[in-house]
Amino acid sequence: MTIEITQAAQAFAAMGSEPRLEVLMCLVRAGNKGLLVGDIQERTGIPASTLNHHLKFMTGAGIVRQEKEGRSIHNFAQLDQLEELAGFIINQCCADD
Repeated sequence: MTIEITQAAQAFAAMGSEPRLEVLMCLVRAGNKGLLVGDIQERTGIPASTLNHHLKFMTGAGIVRQEKEGRSIHNFAQLDQLEELAGFIINQCCADD
């Protein structure tokens, strides 16, 4: 999948605040096992309502995936999408040479 500039801009914007970047870093560190909302809240200290807003924003941008398990919501960093975003920038290196 080749990422378009509009998609990249939306994803980078979703990471564009300290709290959202902190949440994303927690999810990346958790890897494929992901984290429950309460675990993210415990690690970041972000209030639940604010955390849900950030997660919704990042989910909409495609960099976080959520799975409902009963009454709990499990959150996962979309590692493949994040790798593609990194490549989107790195692949521009020296393009004008």
